[in-house]
Amino acid sequence: MSKENYLNKFKELPQELRQFIGLIVIMLIVILSFTILNGMFGEGDDLVKRMKLEEERIAEEKKLSALISKLPSGILVTFDGTDHHKLTDEIYEQVCKATKLIPQRAIMGANFLNHRAHEIYTINGNKIDETFVKWDQEKSKCFAGFTVSGNNVGVDESITVTGEALSFLSTGIDTRVYFIKNF
Repeated sequence: MSKENYLNKFKELPQELRQFIGLIVIMLIVILSFTILNGMFGEGDDLVKRMKLEEERIAEEKKLSALISKLPSGILVTFDGTDHHKLTDEIYEQVCKATKLIPQRAIMGANFLNHRAHEIYTINGNKIDETFVKWDQEKSKCFAGFTVSGNNVGVDESITVTGEALSFLSTGIDTRVYFIKNF
C-alpha cells in the first residue's frame, strides 16, 4: 500500500480516535526527546551521589554550628592547668572539624619558631597562600597550619608551617585556632 492509502485510511477514522493517536504520538516524541537529552546532558547516578554528599555536609555543618553556639565564649584549651574552658576529647575533635579560621595572632606565634617562614611572610607583605585545620584520626589530634611563599616578590620558595592546635577562641559565632604548637 502506498502512503496515500494509509493517509486516506487515517482520515476515515473517527475524530476521537485520530486525536487519541495524535496524543500518543506526541507523548512518545516528548519521552524520546527527554531520553535523548538525559543521555547527552544528564549525570544520573553521579549527580545523585554529589547531592547526597552535599546534604550530608550541610547536616554536619548545622550540627557543628549548634555545637559552637553552645560553647562558652573565650579561650578553649585541650589541657589542664589554666582558668580557660577545658574541652573533652570528643568536643575537641568536633571543634577542630568546625574550625576554619586561623587568625594572625596564631600565625605570628607559629612563625616566631620558624625563622625562614617569618622572613618570607614579612617580605611578601604578610600574605598567606593557604591555611588549614585538619583532624588526624590516627593521632586523635587537631593540626593547623599555613603556607607562605615569596612568588609575588621574586622568591621561589614556599614553606608550610604546621603544628598541633592546642587551643581555640570561641566567639559564639565561630571558632578560631588560638595557639599552634609547632615545636
